[in-house]
Amino acid sequence: MEDTLFNRTFRDSQGEIVIAQKPNLPILVWLAATLLNLIPTTGNIHTGLDALAFGSLFTWAWLELFQGVNYFRRALGLIVLIGAIASRLSWS
Repeated sequence: MEDTLFNRTFRDSQGEIVIAQKPNLPILVWLAATLLNLIPTTGNIHTGLDALAFGSLFTWAWLELFQGVNYFRRALGLIVLIGAIASRLSWS
């Protein structure tokens, strides 16, 4: 297999094109915490679920950024990491 930009961007070490993968634990925890946070809650429960959702999304993005199978997955991790941090910043 040629070492082209396309191959480095979209193929894994076995030569398979990888865009999406089976969800791993951090992204499943993020999804569950986000969905539970849609239920009207207040106080500590809402704060805890929000922190859990952010922490698990941050963890997923960090893992993709540094251990992603190709450049596309690593770029996806960087974009999600920047977006997650930016969503926490106060722009006022």
